[in-house]
Amino acid sequence: MTDVLEPEPDIAASLFGDRIELARAYTSDLARRGEELGLIGPLELPRLWTRHIVNCALPAPLLTAGRVGDVGSGAGLPGLVLAIARPDAHLVLIEPMERRTEWLKHEAAELGLDNVTVVRARAEEAKLDEPLDQVTARAVTALSKLIPITVPLVRHGGSLLFMKGERVTDEVEAAQKVIRKARLSGVEVMVLGEGITPELTRVFRATVD
Repeated sequence: MTDVLEPEPDIAASLFGDRIELARAYTSDLARRGEELGLIGPLELPRLWTRHIVNCALPAPLLTAGRVGDVGSGAGLPGLVLAIARPDAHLVLIEPMERRTEWLKHEAAELGLDNVTVVRARAEEAKLDEPLDQVTARAVTALSKLIPITVPLVRHGGSLLFMKGERVTDEVEAAQKVIRKARLSGVEVMVLGEGITPELTRVFRATVD
């Protein structure tokens, strides 16, 4: 391991509270096996905490104590991180690749996360027992493509919480037709982490009517 894992930033303890040890264990596992399993890139260790763990934990207060789907969970960013931070929410991790679903199941079991269900499927093919209260996604695809495949998974009155990059406002503008067709309301872009972490988290939030 040529790169050294980034030291845990001070903000992490306040984000995870009494579940910080679980966050540490997950981060350690991801640092140890993430590159080998193709979950993270070779240059991520020196910024794993700030760019990924803290980045994914910042939206945790936006979750309801209900069923939250995470589309394209991959390494568990943000799904497993949110499951650690919000034990009162049930995270349904939707991921099509077998190798990644095996990792998600293994980590959930290792960490004792009984609020996690792993579903191997693409979002548009996922068969769920009941609609989700919320759905989230991080770095999956553009809003114009993401909205149509996730809205059908969410109950009326539920919400979308998508973690996006710096150009999220451009994505929102490009997706106006899709947003109108999906009848989304309360559309907003939230910027989280200002003044407390160098890696800001931008969240596209909307209600499914």
